[in-house]
Amino acid sequence: MKVALTTLGCKLNYAETSTYERGFVAHGLEVVPWNAVADIYVINTCAVTETAEKKSRNLMRRAHKRNPDGLVIVTGCYAELKKEKLYDIEGVSRVFTAAEKPRLVDETLELLPSSKKGLSVDEKAQNAVSSSNKAVSEEETLAAYSSGERTRSFLKVQDGCNNFCAYCTVPYARGRSRNIPICELVKQAEQIAAKGIREVVLTGVNTGDFGRTTGESFLDLLKALNAVDGIDRYRISSIEPNLITEEIVDWIASGTKFQRHFHIPLQSGSDILLRKVGRRYDTALFASRIDYIRQAMERPGEPKVFFGIDVIVGLPGETDELFLETYHFLKDRIKPAFLHVFPYSKRPGTRAAVMPDQVQDSVKTDRVARLEALSADLHAAFVEANKGLPERVLWESSVKDGLMAGYTGNYIRVEKPYDPALVNQLEDIVL
Repeated sequence: MKVALTTLGCKLNYAETSTYERGFVAHGLEVVPWNAVADIYVINTCAVTETAEKKSRNLMRRAHKRNPDGLVIVTGCYAELKKEKLYDIEGVSRVFTAAEKPRLVDETLELLPSSKKGLSVDEKAQNAVSSSNKAVSEEETLAAYSSGERTRSFLKVQDGCNNFCAYCTVPYARGRSRNIPICELVKQAEQIAAKGIREVVLTGVNTGDFGRTTGESFLDLLKALNAVDGIDRYRISSIEPNLITEEIVDWIASGTKFQRHFHIPLQSGSDILLRKVGRRYDTALFASRIDYIRQAMERPGEPKVFFGIDVIVGLPGETDELFLETYHFLKDRIKPAFLHVFPYSKRPGTRAAVMPDQVQDSVKTDRVARLEALSADLHAAFVEANKGLPERVLWESSVKDGLMAGYTGNYIRVEKPYDPALVNQLEDIVL
């Protein structure tokens, strides 16, 4: 039997897909490329935008067309939000909701005897009803990590969110904030280390909210993972600014495996819009967190801290003046190394979808372009500010035009002529 898997959306989805893949392999299935003919197609969907949903539907149809007798298995955020509608798409065999993810591999394999004829309409209806009656369970939170790359792994440490920001469907798609215990995450980190992977990126929906289920703290988790032998570097993929405590920053700065690299969502540099969409901080708090990290971690003659900042343009009510507040807050006050820019996408069922003063798509497109141009300038300035400073790069295995690439601790990409002896090795360099 052959299985093909594909992923849309966030790093959390990639970690989960990789975990499904290992599960199928453990049962003797062969993993084949997505475009190959397979007995099972697994699509891990995204619903953060209308475009993501459309891509997800297209993948389902293409998989069924590629092998009409194969199973088309759908999971992810789109599956949670629109599970009944997905069963109307020709070829979809089974939709796994958030609570059912830990059982995806086993229950998919149970469908294999009928894979040649597919599920009947009655069976599909029964599955849809079954899925809708199952709530997200803390006990069934899917433990997941990616293992596709030789040098880096994404470790899922948390799932769900309690914030319910006005524009976001994630709490509906992934449920409330929850996590598995630190001891289990340490075991997974040890499994990652046993594969020879040197770097781990901690990922979650609201990563810094770790501990809701177990009563443990995010700092407790960081300290436990820091002690795992074989892992040389850690990064925190995304953490809300109000959850970055001085205690966490001070500990990281004291000399740990955690790198000078922070990915922090801002979404808007306008306090009016932050309040309107229900964010739990204002620009003053955001700026104070950035300042504290820089003061604690940037020392003379040492590398600068990389800040990647998420920004949404075109939120309802974002006037030209409010957009410029965001632009200048980033350009003149925060000065990050990189901007992750997203146009606001109206999500049915959210408060923002029915707010007045929706922004035209053409205006969003223009604002995205302006922030992306700013991002390019900021990144160039960040690289220039680090020139002549010592860093360590972890070399990767990919080769392009005779060159290999790697990332420094503060996430600057560097290249050099390919040397197979350096793959997955840390090397001291001067930027």
